Amino acid sequence: MHNESIDLKKEQQCTLNTPRYKYSFTARFFFFTMDLIAGKKNTLPKAKMLEILACIPYRVWEFRHYMKQTRKYKDPERVKKAQVVIDYGRHAQDNEYTHLLVIHEKMKAEGLKDPWYLSSLVTWGAVMFYIVITKIMAFFSQKRAFLFNAEFENHAEMVYAGMVRDNPQWEEQKVTNALVKNYANLDNWADVFRRISLDERDHMNHSFQLAGKPEHVFTYEGMPGEVS
Repeated sequence: MHNESIDLKKEQQCTLNTPRYKYSFTARFFFFTMDLIAGKKNTLPKAKMLEILACIPYRVWEFRHYMKQTRKYKDPERVKKAQVVIDYGRHAQDNEYTHLLVIHEKMKAEGLKDPWYLSSLVTWGAVMFYIVITKIMAFFSQKRAFLFNAEFENHAEMVYAGMVRDNPQWEEQKVTNALVKNYANLDNWADVFRRISLDERDHMNHSFQLAGKPEHVFTYEGMPGEVS
């Protein structure tokens, strides 16, 4: 459930005013490639591509840690630690999939067609590539995989906050779609995308914690610190 007491506009401004996390070379190259394919401007189709990819690490981690539980079932401590990742992964991938559906509904309402990079062949290739990268990264260093995901989610948080700033007309566009209302019972589309931005912040925070870097966690007061 979303915390309805959060000031969405204030948190959007905190996102826009806060310097981005210093991305690794791998993350910078990944985002550069996305810009080459989908353009530098943050658009609904580009956000749709982000959400198609966003679910993948959580699915990979869930399977990987479930297998770890099966192998280490006699070690309660290892099983418990694996369960933390599994629970996080299951919740996060469901949340990211809902974002994808919300964006799809908004694109339909706007009469926007999927561009070439959202064709079945291109998205299949992108997904397969990202699955391989995610598995390799988790195999060599699960903590590094968590950290890369935190970078991805930090980027996504910024993308959505920027999209709301760049589309002031969303403030006046009322939400009547039942699927979107089920995701977040908000009045206008600007707040819906502000809420998605904060979901990405939540995912970033959890990934930072799992990576052993709680000092980079960003709370809802706009100050670095631990999350409850």
